Amino acid sequence: QLKDAQYNLTESENKYETLARKLQTMEAEAERSNERAETVEIKFMDIEDELKVVGQNQQTLEVSEEKSLEREEKLQKQIKELMTKLKIADTRSENAEMDIGRLNVRIDKVEEDLVIEKMKIKSVSDDLNKCFDDMLYI
Repeated sequence: QLKDAQYNLTESENKYETLARKLQTMEAEAERSNERAETVEIKFMDIEDELKVVGQNQQTLEVSEEKSLEREEKLQKQIKELMTKLKIADTRSENAEMDIGRLNVRIDKVEEDLVIEKMKIKSVSDDLNKCFDDMLYI
């Protein structure tokens, strides 16, 4: 009986040591798991913070986009108005150039008429001078 008790004691001690080692291993693993869980929680909170920042940035970008679209629409409208004004100015310029051409032709004609009239006046003046000279020498 003593041998059986000693044998049982030895077996129990061996089982206890095995279980104690397993317990230590499990406790170490639990501690590492807790540390990893804390690390994951910290990373999760960091990611949540980053997500909030990204959300705020997205809202800011959306507002900026809306403002940019409004500005673009205004500028497109302004471009259309300026293009219309340019077409009108081009038409007026072409009309003015045609008017200038007509006026130049008319000026040339008036100058020609003036030269002809001056020649007529000179001719009449020469005739008149000749008549006066003839009257003086008669």
